[in-house]
This record gives sequence, C-alpha cells and structure tokens, in this order.
Amino acid sequence: MRPSDYGVIAASTAAAPGALYLWEHFDPSAKSAKLRGPLKLAALIGFTGGFLLAYQRSSLRFWGWSENKREEEKDFAELSQLAKEGKPLYGTTDLDPHLAGVAYRNSAFSQLKFSVLPWFNLVNHPHHGTDPAKYGVKTESS
Repeated sequence: MRPSDYGVIAASTAAAPGALYLWEHFDPSAKSAKLRGPLKLAALIGFTGGFLLAYQRSSLRFWGWSENKREEEKDFAELSQLAKEGKPLYGTTDLDPHLAGVAYRNSAFSQLKFSVLPWFNLVNHPHHGTDPAKYGVKTESS
C-alpha cells in the first residue's frame, strides 16, 4: 500500500467521529448527550470504511485501472527474482486445483462489490492472467 492509502484510512477514521461531533453540535439529541461511546463507534466505522477504500484503491492499481507504474516495477522485480531462484511465482497451496480455482472465481473482481460484501482472497492460485515467461520462467516448450 502507498502512503496515500494510509492517508485515506487516517482521514476516514478522523472524519467519521468529526462529522458525528459536528452533527451533534448543530442538532443536539439531548441536553447532556454522552458522545464517548458513539464517537468510538464512529471511529471504528470510519477506520473500517477507510481500510476497505484503501484496499479497493490498491486493487485498482494492481489491475492496471489506475496509475500503477511503481507496482508494475516492484512486481516484475519480485517475480523475476523468484523465477531465477526456481520458486513458484505465486506461492504454493495445499488446496487441490479445483478448489484453488473456486477460490479465484469467487473473489475475482470482488473489490468492486465491497459496498455489498467485503470479500478477500487469501488463497495462492495460478490464475493471474499473465504469461510467466515474461519473468524468465522456462516452460516445457522453450
């Protein structure tokens, strides 16, 4: 994640309780309203929303839908090094290929639906849509 992503998290964490405080200031709900609990809850909601927004922004960069030159260079360097070492590019998994495919299909583009259901893919799988040869991986035909 980039520093701007951390800024999004920090801004939303501060903005949610700030908005609640201002709302209560201009339209009080009671004469002696205790805001300690609601402000903590608003901060938690703001942090969660900021995290999901930062995660989505990061995903858009990884997909190439927004500026991602730095991520491309880092990805190429890391995966080229793994290829030189003879290690699998995308890690290994204990799941059989069918279940790894199911995990991929269930989470593909799930970041676009975060407002409905936050869904994360924590499974290593070979379905990334790139040719491993660009990282220097030798295939059987080469």
